[in-house]
Amino acid sequence: MNPEELAAALLAVVTPIAEARREGSTDGLTAADLTVERPKNRDHGDWSSNVALKLAKTVGANPRELATEIAAGLEATPGIASVEVAGPGFINVRLDAAAAGALAKTIVDAGAAFGTGTARAGEIINLEFVSANPTGPIHLGGTRWAAVGDSLARIFTSQGAQVTREYYFNDHGAQIDRFARSLVAAHEGLPTPEDGYGGGYILDIAKRVALAYDGDIDELEPAAKQEAFREIGVSFMFEEIKASLHEFGVDFDVYFHENDLHESGAVDRAIARLRDLGHIFESEGATWLRSTDFGDDRDRVIIRSNGTPAYISGDLAYYLNKRERGFNRCIIMLGADHHGYVQRMMAMAAAFGDEPGVNLQILIGQMVNLVKDGQPLRMSKRAGTVVTLEDLVEVVGKDAARYALVRSSTDSNLDVDLDVLQKRTNDNPVFYVQYAHARTHNVGRNAAASGVDRSAFAPELLAHETESALLGALQEFPRIVAFAAEVREPHRVARYLEELAGLYHRWYDNCRVIPLGDEPIEDLHRTRLWLNDATGQVLRNGLTLLGVDAPERM
Repeated sequence: MNPEELAAALLAVVTPIAEARREGSTDGLTAADLTVERPKNRDHGDWSSNVALKLAKTVGANPRELATEIAAGLEATPGIASVEVAGPGFINVRLDAAAAGALAKTIVDAGAAFGTGTARAGEIINLEFVSANPTGPIHLGGTRWAAVGDSLARIFTSQGAQVTREYYFNDHGAQIDRFARSLVAAHEGLPTPEDGYGGGYILDIAKRVALAYDGDIDELEPAAKQEAFREIGVSFMFEEIKASLHEFGVDFDVYFHENDLHESGAVDRAIARLRDLGHIFESEGATWLRSTDFGDDRDRVIIRSNGTPAYISGDLAYYLNKRERGFNRCIIMLGADHHGYVQRMMAMAAAFGDEPGVNLQILIGQMVNLVKDGQPLRMSKRAGTVVTLEDLVEVVGKDAARYALVRSSTDSNLDVDLDVLQKRTNDNPVFYVQYAHARTHNVGRNAAASGVDRSAFAPELLAHETESALLGALQEFPRIVAFAAEVREPHRVARYLEELAGLYHRWYDNCRVIPLGDEPIEDLHRTRLWLNDATGQVLRNGLTLLGVDAPERM
């Protein structure tokens, strides 16, 4: 029995009780209004509800008395073994073994679809993440967003949303000029400009630009030479970034170039739209957005007095572009150093007539630190100053890197211990989960060799305490995924998988799928094979949501 079925049973019991009391009104009450959740302490049962506490005032009853009346009616429901009232009026429900065990077959029959839902149907999401400047390799902060963003896109999709992964290339402005000057200096054997970019990759790109240029690049005038290095160098950097992300298992649907906004007139169109809405004013020769009307701490210059666009001009044009492309949810994932942008971005959305936090959502991620031998690791052979995506993957592999970066809340700084991630032990969380999945396949192979198959299913036989705990965790998977989508926190799926792996390992130690010695094969063994395979399916579904492989052998 799943929570939806139990909520329906509760509704069937509650409705006549409320009507008999003739107090208040429960008109319009549906099963969706009745809270059913797993108790924190599994000794209290399989499910718990606070329905009596919520409805007591409406029906004019003491909460505990109402809970007792509801419990008495609920006990007659098929599949329920017992109902208890706890505290001021909580209702704890324990399922009989058959009702609980039926889940194993449900999961196996559903396969990859188990855990999917429709809670986000109708949401058309533009998810913008990474968006590193094309002036160097992707550093650890961007790598964290690559893992988290791609996982979040998978989770949104699993819940019915239409998701577009988008990468915003900042290929316009001062940082690109500094990149071009750095390439020219490296090509000419000169020191890196004071405000330029260093690292071995700059020399690598400079050499490639010189070889790729059609002609002798040194014959160009200085301005033309810098422009050639800018155009070709940025193109090479784009390709390197895309290749690195692809190797990390992250591909984008749209690569949007900031430069296009300025060349296409999109900035002027955004300003015109805001002017029509009455939110633009002129002062001191500059064009301003009256963003203080929408909660910003000060009004913002859009076009400076010298006629050059301020940085926010691109933000205005880009946001309007997304909304005109039909996205009703624009989610942007930014690093901790962009925290100051949130207020102005929300004011921008409100100025266009949108609802901040709904049409525009901004997620802020904290810093990532690598630790090796108990000490921070800061240097990269290639970048010269920071650790890159390629550095991390080279040391621990794609799966360990992705899992390590996604298993913690992005609200907190993350220390990644390379020594732990290189271990093939239970101390390594990704190994722990992947090994549990591989073990389910090993059990399946051994079962087939021993003649145990899924030709029978007797869920009432799944009565061992470790089976009850495992089934309880399996039942939680759809709720965990739906909640991870709601709160934008993929780490909840990872932590769930670790808990599930632990419960599976304990079950494996206590319950045999394959008979010992000359013992006959019984329906208990066949039914346990269903439970084994169901666990493997959920582990696989969860790892897939995180973009991590689910190996069948380890």
